[in-house]
Amino acid sequence: MVEKMIHILKEGSASIPKILLFHYKELNIEDKELIFLMYLLNEELLFNPKKIGYDLQISMAEVLEMIEKLTSKGFLKLEVIKVKNIREEHLNLDGLYDKLSFLIVNEKIDSDEKSNLFDIFEQEFGRTLSPIEYEIIKGWEESNFSEELIICALKEAVYNGVFRMNYIDKILFEWNKKGIRTKRDVEKNNIQFNNRKKEKTEEVFAYDWLNENE
Repeated sequence: MVEKMIHILKEGSASIPKILLFHYKELNIEDKELIFLMYLLNEELLFNPKKIGYDLQISMAEVLEMIEKLTSKGFLKLEVIKVKNIREEHLNLDGLYDKLSFLIVNEKIDSDEKSNLFDIFEQEFGRTLSPIEYEIIKGWEESNFSEELIICALKEAVYNGVFRMNYIDKILFEWNKKGIRTKRDVEKNNIQFNNRKKEKTEEVFAYDWLNENE
């Protein structure tokens, strides 16, 4: 596989979208398929399995197998195009570009969401977060606390007049122990807590103080 890559590079420079290079595993693209797509991205898409096989130093059967696999995954398709009244077979990579565009959009959304999460903390704290506080928030995300739950913990802390990350961390820890994962779980837990508190208050007022010593 490395030899094939070196062969491609020796033939001249080859370009590849960074989003594909960094995320091809997420698209369920195997290493051999990545090399094949790299080749197609830098060559004319006229379907010539003999030339493809020669350039990549693989057999005709391997070329056809690779095209079949990538077609089944939706990355390319073989189509017939009429050029000057001559019908030619071309490889169409629109499927690959569509999937890469989807990745780019999702990556931007993820980036925006994280940025918004930091912005929310800074708005609630009324100041800029320190580098350590940024890392703490990232740590919560890496521990699979959802953004929704982190914001709920932040609001709980602000409601109690506490603006410390360790306090929010304790809230998330306690919620995790109770199996609280979403905003709805938080609301349900608060209702149960308030109901228990109300019941205790009613018990105190229902006590017969006048006849306590009888």
